Amino acid sequence: MSDGTILKADKDYTKDVDSAIPEAESLASDGQTQSAIDRLLALEKQTRQSSDLASTRRLIVKIVSICKESGDWSLLNEQVLLLSKKHGQLKQAITSMVQVVMGFLDDAPSQEKKLSTIETLRTVTEGKIFVEVERARVTRILSNIKREQDDITAAKDVLCELQVETFGSMSRREKTEFILEQVALCIDDDDWTQAGILARKIGIRYFARKPKRTPEEIEKRKKEREEQTRKNDDTAVGDDPALDAEDDDPTDLKLRFYEQQITLAKHEEKYLEACKHYRQVLDTEAVETNPEHLKASLQRVIYFVLLAPYDNEQNDLLHRIAQDTRIATTCPAENQLLKLFTVPELMRWPSIQKNFGAQLTSTDIFSATESKSDPKSHQRWQDFRKRVIEHNVRVIAKYYTRITFPRLTSLLDLPAKETEKYISDLVVSKTIYARIDRPAQIVNFEKKRDADEVLNQWSGDMKSLLGLLERIDHLITKEEMMARIQPVDAKLTVKSGAKAH
Repeated sequence: MSDGTILKADKDYTKDVDSAIPEAESLASDGQTQSAIDRLLALEKQTRQSSDLASTRRLIVKIVSICKESGDWSLLNEQVLLLSKKHGQLKQAITSMVQVVMGFLDDAPSQEKKLSTIETLRTVTEGKIFVEVERARVTRILSNIKREQDDITAAKDVLCELQVETFGSMSRREKTEFILEQVALCIDDDDWTQAGILARKIGIRYFARKPKRTPEEIEKRKKEREEQTRKNDDTAVGDDPALDAEDDDPTDLKLRFYEQQITLAKHEEKYLEACKHYRQVLDTEAVETNPEHLKASLQRVIYFVLLAPYDNEQNDLLHRIAQDTRIATTCPAENQLLKLFTVPELMRWPSIQKNFGAQLTSTDIFSATESKSDPKSHQRWQDFRKRVIEHNVRVIAKYYTRITFPRLTSLLDLPAKETEKYISDLVVSKTIYARIDRPAQIVNFEKKRDADEVLNQWSGDMKSLLGLLERIDHLITKEEMMARIQPVDAKLTVKSGAKAH
């Protein structure tokens, strides 16, 4: 019995319990709370030793209810500890008792007594797998109390000790809610490393959009759920059947998850990751059907892809975003800005600042000056200017092999020192090849090649040339063959006409 296995009761104490409970209630109403509890404890021992689960459950629930109704919360805590440590106590009975006492927490006369009962429940449920869900819920209540007291660090420490991803009896939705709350507390406490670790425990496949069902499928699924509910009528008290993942709509959790991911990406200045997260937000029916949310999400997708440092992935994502037809109608200004980055043409920063500055700085992403609400918004504005200059340098490197330094500074609208800095950064990141001849004031964008590279290019060019010549030869031969065939056909046509005459 001590391992919690449900055994057939040796004896049915239902009638004894039916008579004992009213007697105990009568004693309790007369102020004899301890006598009422002792009367029930004596019978509880018999039902427990006989493995009568239903009767044991009724008795221990009544014992804690009498304690609560008497207003003696210390006695309640004492009985909860005592009953949970009884030899051979049934697991299902302990679970029922814990769930009932959890329901008493809202009726606690003071915060101190409520915290005392919570600690008692946490002690009782510690290390017991069969009440792991109840322990998690009680711990969440304690964490919320700590948060209300503005003790964010304590609230985070209490809640983050739970490894809810390992709880087999907890629904996936509730697990996700717990982890999202843990991440939120870490962010509030500026523990960004822990927040990133916890966020990775959530599988994003849970948020994938599900195909819409036909009315026939909905009706069939409804009948299946009704049948499942009937089968679960004998489920233990408080044990909710696992929520069907197919019928669960995780849209609210998805938006909360990606909001946190975007916050983490902004903090770490991972602009490309933030862009990807906003694209996931766009792939949500609630956002697609709301014009205001759709516009805000599209704008931020564009802003963060433009802020991301240039590489193959960023360039590919930039062109894929530019193909979204919704941008032209929803965000015309951002659409124009996006086109400027997709064509190999120079963009002068003063004109960009004049034409798009007011629009960009009106959002919460950019700020032309230092902002107390978001210190990184001004940094993002500086990064955007940097991306415009880097785009211009790449364009110049594409069209020029050599250029004088004064001409380069005039094209970039930058002083000489800053121009040299940007070119150096792009060379270090291997985005372009450049060499600066300071005495001659010349920048060379053409990469010097050794003999092997020149020979390989010459070999490739000759191979391409010979291929073209071979194709031309085939085409000439084909034309000659067609020219020989046509006169023969003409002669046959003449002869057939003569025979007819």
